[in-house]
Amino acid sequence: MIIAFRSFILLLVSCKCDAAFLGGGNSFTKCSNVQQPSFEKTKGSSSIKNVFEDINVTPRSFKSKLLSSSPVSDDVKAELSPNNMPDKIIMPLSFDEMVQMTSQAMADAYEKGLTRQTIRLLLPRDPANIQLGQMFENDANIDTNYLVLSPCDETWQGGIMQLYRAAVPTMKAAIRELSINAGGMPPKIREDRSVDQSGVDGVGLLVSQSSTPSEDMSCFVQPTQETVSSVESISDQAGDRLVVLMNPQWRITDDALDAASKDGGIWRGLASFLGGKGDSMQRLSDVGFQDIFTLEGYVCKGGDIRLAKRFDSDWFVFAANDDATGYIKLGTMKDRPTYQDVDGMLDDKGIGLKYARDFGMTPKI
Repeated sequence: MIIAFRSFILLLVSCKCDAAFLGGGNSFTKCSNVQQPSFEKTKGSSSIKNVFEDINVTPRSFKSKLLSSSPVSDDVKAELSPNNMPDKIIMPLSFDEMVQMTSQAMADAYEKGLTRQTIRLLLPRDPANIQLGQMFENDANIDTNYLVLSPCDETWQGGIMQLYRAAVPTMKAAIRELSINAGGMPPKIREDRSVDQSGVDGVGLLVSQSSTPSEDMSCFVQPTQETVSSVESISDQAGDRLVVLMNPQWRITDDALDAASKDGGIWRGLASFLGGKGDSMQRLSDVGFQDIFTLEGYVCKGGDIRLAKRFDSDWFVFAANDDATGYIKLGTMKDRPTYQDVDGMLDDKGIGLKYARDFGMTPKI
């Protein structure tokens, strides 16, 4: 009955709204300076206890060791050069390279005063797990050098909880790369699952504890719209400390309900009630969240496509070569490329369907 009612509302809203709006067009404001809590889980409770610290928080400059602390390629090191940052982005080919690029983008944004950050990343996965029809797959081992970086799509057999188990070590690695204590020691990172009231929504909170309290940061992993109130609470107390949303579970693009929930018309309240994200996105915008670093992917013409963007760059579009050993750049766009845009880029490069390339009917890439 509820599904039928939702479908009816979708039909009505579609008459007024175009379902193909692009995401990422919000404007943001910087949050005010207030105090930042440390976090402790209250015994016998699923809530977060806020323990305030009476300290003055001032913006810090992240360490310049980011370019040397992880085993990354020379191409990535060149791409991370400050002079290249807005104009050149390459696709990371390894877990270490992705972590390096992520932490560098977060540091650069923080030093420009962007303390409320949203990042979307690919996740590490065992290559043997990407098989159709496989009923079970093992979690990726972060210590191996043979991981593939996969988009968060329906091919993950374990669903949202498996994505969470891959997202947490990925974000912990980025936090350790970002926050280096005196002597090169990484910060202590605590994981709090109390923000996931159901226990199965794949949501968590990571809190880093550095030697200097003003350098602590908080990261919500895979937050949902139901988590926005917790995000607002933490952000209101964070001052100039960093608060991050990693791989939010809402879509980047808008469907009809999302578009209607952003509209000021009669359908806004109903669309929000039925799951439209407009109200949640406005609340996050008011807090000051901005998209800082995005890596996403899908399939076009049978081949893997990757989109990449920093807060200070255009969108870069890449296509995987047929040997699965690297990517070629298809082009750039100011706005997030649509599927049709990417299809056109492939045509412009003379790249045909994957099956045609496999059978030698068109040139390989």
